[in-house]
Amino acid sequence: MRNDPLFYIVAAATLAVLVILMIGIGGFARGGDFNRKHANRIMRLRIIAQAVAIALILLFVWLRKGN
Repeated sequence: MRNDPLFYIVAAATLAVLVILMIGIGGFARGGDFNRKHANRIMRLRIIAQAVAIALILLFVWLRKGN
């Protein structure tokens, strides 16, 4: 699995979702002006990143199922 570039792409997409989630939680916890300005945008970005990560995971599983 370590020789597979798609595995690293899936891992990077998953880590991107985690980073976006942590930024959103941090902004929500702190509140204030940042949260008012960016909360909805960060949530939309997280949902899009999750959809991409899930699609990549499904693609990875589908491609490896044939082998």
